[in-house]
Order: sequence, then structure tokens, then C-alpha cells
Amino acid sequence: MHTVAVLALDQVIPFDLATPLEVFTRVRLPDGRHPYRVRVCGPGAQVPAAGFLITAPWGLEGLADADTVVVPGRAEAAPPPGEEVLEALRAAAARGTRIASICAGAFDLALTGLLDGLAATTHWVAAAELARRFPAVEVCPDVLYVDNGQLLTSAGASAGLDLCLHMIRRDFGSVVAADAARLAVAPLEREGGQAQFIAHPQPPVPRGSTLEPVLAWLEEHLDEELTLDLMARRSGMSGRTFSRRFREQTGTTPLQWLLRARIRRAQFLLENTDHTIERIADQAGFGSPTAFRERFKRVAGTTPHSYRAAFRSRERS
Repeated sequence: MHTVAVLALDQVIPFDLATPLEVFTRVRLPDGRHPYRVRVCGPGAQVPAAGFLITAPWGLEGLADADTVVVPGRAEAAPPPGEEVLEALRAAAARGTRIASICAGAFDLALTGLLDGLAATTHWVAAAELARRFPAVEVCPDVLYVDNGQLLTSAGASAGLDLCLHMIRRDFGSVVAADAARLAVAPLEREGGQAQFIAHPQPPVPRGSTLEPVLAWLEEHLDEELTLDLMARRSGMSGRTFSRRFREQTGTTPLQWLLRARIRRAQFLLENTDHTIERIADQAGFGSPTAFRERFKRVAGTTPHSYRAAFRSRERS
């Protein structure tokens, strides 16, 4: 079982603390098992947070055997963490523990020196201050999160959820991550400024909508040539009406939805099969391997080959 230790420090932001607790505790494997054990750790038994106290059942010793440590953000006026906290984080990193910060948690992580020479991000409001205080850190203010392998940082608010889903994807693959996203009622499309390897869960099929039958049909025929006219005829609407209804019910255009669905099919095949890139391009409906590589990199932020190397299913590794 994978142990996630969430660090609760003085003036922790409740939203940042709750995000990893909620996301990781709800993760399910296909066989129904829960793969994560989550614990709240702090330097004291009680931690002040936004007008109330949080109980931390574990002390800093809870970081010692953790597989992942999450450092949530804290209020701007929060006192600096004690040296025992920084030493516990440094010791965890020395053991190879994965450490991730959410929002302003990047400041506490940067205090350890672990981010020196690495790219990192935080809430866009605080990005300039992070860069000023820690000039050895390459601050990226326009991304949802940065993954350096062992050390990860995220931007503010909902970007912490994106980071948690990304780590789940790294640990257990896209199927488990997509299920976690549905349980969290997470946005299924995140446009603009994403870091590499950001999760792109399956485009949603609106349940009970007039488009549900045609979208389900499209999912089953992604490897075929699908035009806007064909989709409109399948739905029994004119092209103009179909496009309007589609945007109203899915928030995107038919062709963009189709592209995302095909990318998701390709991601699943890259993770779970030994099929060649050429065969996957055909199975996902891209027409040619060249078109597949170009569109995959544009959407997923990396090449199909690199994606497979990063996210190949554990059972097939």
C-alpha cells in the first residue's frame, strides 16, 4: 500500500490540506481495492487553521516511511516552519520519497533547498515573490504544475487537484486516474499552460442528454473516418443545430471532442498494450502515424514514445 503523508503546519490552508485527503482516500483500483493510506502529520497534535484547530494524529515521524509527502499551502502571515520540519522534509527526500507542494506550499519546500536548480510553480499571485525569495529556483508562473520526478509543485486552488490526479496516473495509470477524476467531479478538460504529462481524462458523455446516444456511438467508432456531417446525420439534426447543441451540452466543438477522445484512446493503448505507434495511430483513428504524433504532442505535451515510457502499466513493465 502506498502511504501519503499530508503535512499540516501552522495556518495551513484548509482547502489545500483537504484536497489530497479527499482525492487519495477515494481512489479505487479496478478490483475495488483502495491503494493509498493517507495520514495527517504535524509538528504538534493540534494545528491552527483559519479560525479552527486541526488534529494531526501523526507527528513528523509519520513522514519517515511515507511514499509521498504533500506540503499544502499556508496563509501569507504564517510563521516560517521550524527547523525540525525542514529537516524532516530533507530526510524524506534523501530516502527517495516523492514530495509535492500545493499552492504556497512551494515556499516551505523551497526553504529546504530541495528546489534549488529546479523548475517550480505556485499560485500565480505569489509567483513573483517566490522567484524573488528563492533566485535559485526557476519559477514557472503559467503552468498548473511542474513534475521534476521526485519533487513536484502545483499552482493554487484546483491545480492541487490536477497534481493529485497526475500522481495517481503516475502510480496506477489512466483508468484509475480517470475514475478518481469522476469521483472528485473534476473538470475533464484543462486548456492552456499545462505542464507535460497532464492527465486528459475521457471527454464526458452527458447522461440523459439528447447527445448521449451519438456520443456513445462515436466512442465505439473512433477508428473510423468521422466527419461533422456524419455525426450530425447520426444525431438526426442539421449540421448547424448539431454543432450548437454539442457546444451547449459538452462545452466544446464536435471535432475537438473527437480529437480528445482519440487521444484518450491512444493513451490507454500506449499504457496497456505492446502495439506499435503505427497500429495505435490506426486504432485511434488518426489516419497516419505522422498526424498522430503531431496531434498527440500538441494535446499531451510529449511524444507517444515518451508517454509510453512514463505511464506504461505496472503489470506490463
